[in-house]
Amino acid sequence: MALQESRAAGIGEPISLHPVVDPLRCCGSGSCVKACPEGAFGIIDGKAHLVNPSVCIGHGACVASCPFEAIKLVFGTEKRGVDIPLVKPNFETNIPGLFIAGELGGMGLVRKAAEQGRQAMNAIRDTLKGNGGTDVDVLIVGAGPAGIAAGLGAIQHKLSYRIVEQEDSLGGTVYHYPRNKIIMTAPVQLPIVGKVKMSEISKEALLEFWNGIVGKTGLTINFRERMESIQPNGKGFQIKTSGGEYSARAVLLAIGRRGTPRKLDVPGEDLPKVVYRLIDAEQYRGQKVLVVGGGDSALEAALAIADEPGTEVSLSYRSDAFGRVKVKNRQRLEDAQKQGRINVLLKSNVLRIEPGEVLLELESGHTTLPNDAVIISAGGVLPIDLLKKVGIQFETKHGTE
Repeated sequence: MALQESRAAGIGEPISLHPVVDPLRCCGSGSCVKACPEGAFGIIDGKAHLVNPSVCIGHGACVASCPFEAIKLVFGTEKRGVDIPLVKPNFETNIPGLFIAGELGGMGLVRKAAEQGRQAMNAIRDTLKGNGGTDVDVLIVGAGPAGIAAGLGAIQHKLSYRIVEQEDSLGGTVYHYPRNKIIMTAPVQLPIVGKVKMSEISKEALLEFWNGIVGKTGLTINFRERMESIQPNGKGFQIKTSGGEYSARAVLLAIGRRGTPRKLDVPGEDLPKVVYRLIDAEQYRGQKVLVVGGGDSALEAALAIADEPGTEVSLSYRSDAFGRVKVKNRQRLEDAQKQGRINVLLKSNVLRIEPGEVLLELESGHTTLPNDAVIISAGGVLPIDLLKKVGIQFETKHGTE
């Protein structure tokens, strides 16, 4: 039933890294169903199936739980390919001195992303000889598990470094998880810190752990600084960010696949009332709020704000149906719409944002909504075009490891 509902709703394709089951090995034990905190698995005709692909976040709990090794994690499907950069065993790309570790390189698991960051920094240490005459030895882009481990490695190897992170908090993709649990299947080995034993940990506890490490080790991170370009300069690389320019002998890209928040590119989008993710629903009490987007994050933001006293919430989406969302979110939205708590505007587009109102285009014409705040949840723009421009080679994965 769950698989039929997912396909009927247009969410039968997984979004990113996801498990596939070998039916010849699967014994139908149901261990993967119990292990998955997202409820993505089910048993059909005695075999495990990914019945709710859109909620899978690829943390690999199912892989570790299977007694017959019948599950593996892959990127892409036959219908939908995923571009993954080509890297050497030491995580260096085809551009000498430019390395990739973590989720962008195809590894979204917290433990393995951290391990890749550690190994990549070991490789960078081995490639750097003498004094390069640059601002730093290595520039690390991203402060998720791979970036943090790499930064600790730079300190351990006495390399000068700089970490830039476009968000206002560390944790990378983990920071955005709306889930309560992340399964870590083995201890994490971190430079300076050593082996950290974790088997099951909540998102909040994991972020607290990362912050504790930063505090104890003195790891420095430039938050709210976004990478904009990378250019080889003879001695290494010239990197332009939203905060300035740096020269570095090596660059490690430890960024996730969420990318930079996708903008609407409409007049007024630079107003202070426009944000790209919900932080605290309480701050919108008594306000007129427009949420833009059709994914789970948009629906969850609209529903959370609608629960606050005195709010008037509208949800704008350019398509005619909410396809890639969880069934429970769709049902909650339908209930809120029937109760008059959320005004759903399908097949609509924002044309202009003003200090006190928003102009939208509907099928029936234009409409103006009184407005105090806008939350744009339109997904992210991956840096693949930027990286291809630098010359990094990619391969398209169609359901392969």
